[in-house]
Amino acid sequence: MTRLLPGILAMAAIVVASNVLVQIRLGDWLTWGALTYPFAFLVTDVMNRVYGAPTARKVVLAGFATGVLCSLIGTQIAGEFGPLVTLRVALGSGAAFLAAQLVDVALFDRLRGGRWWRAPLVSTLAGSALDTALFFSIAFSAALVWLEPGADVAWANAAVPVLGMGPAAPLWVSLAVADWSVKLVLALVALVPFRAITTALKPRLA
Repeated sequence: MTRLLPGILAMAAIVVASNVLVQIRLGDWLTWGALTYPFAFLVTDVMNRVYGAPTARKVVLAGFATGVLCSLIGTQIAGEFGPLVTLRVALGSGAAFLAAQLVDVALFDRLRGGRWWRAPLVSTLAGSALDTALFFSIAFSAALVWLEPGADVAWANAAVPVLGMGPAAPLWVSLAVADWSVKLVLALVALVPFRAITTALKPRLA
C-alpha cells in the first residue's frame, strides 16, 4: 500500500483538478483541463515502469473512482444551461478514462524491454487517441443522442470549419482535434519528468 499511495494521490489530484479546470475555457477550442489531464498518463507510466502493470492498474482504478465521484458531484451542481455534468459527459469521461488508461498500461507492459522512451511515448499516444475519440463521441456526437435524449448537444453538432480553417464538421470534432493535439505535445514533454522520476526511483526494467 505504501508504494501505491503516491501514485493514487497524484492521480486523484490530476483527476480532480481536471474536472474543475474543464469548466474554464482556454481560447475557442480548449479548456484549462486539457493542460492537466494528460499528466494522468505520466502517473500511470511511472507506476508501470517502477512497480509493474498490476500496480499501475490499481492506480488507474483509483483514478476512475475519483472521476466517478467528481461526476456525481457535478450532476448536482447547476450551471447556466443545466447540470455541470450531464449523463453523457459522465459516461464519456468514465469510459474514456478507464479504457484509455488500461490500454496505456497494457501497451507499456508489452513494450517495456525496448528503448526507455518507446513504452511511455507509444502507450501514451495510443491511450490519448482512444481517450479523445471515446469522450467526445460519447459526450457530444448526434449519433449517440439516444444515450440521453433530454441533453441538448445541438451546439456541439453545429457545422463549423475544423479549428476555424479546415473543412466543415461538427464543432465537437474541432474540440477533439484541439484536445488530442495538446495531448500529443504533452506526451513528448512528459518524457522529461518520466525519465527523471523513474531513474531516481530505480525503475523495474524486467
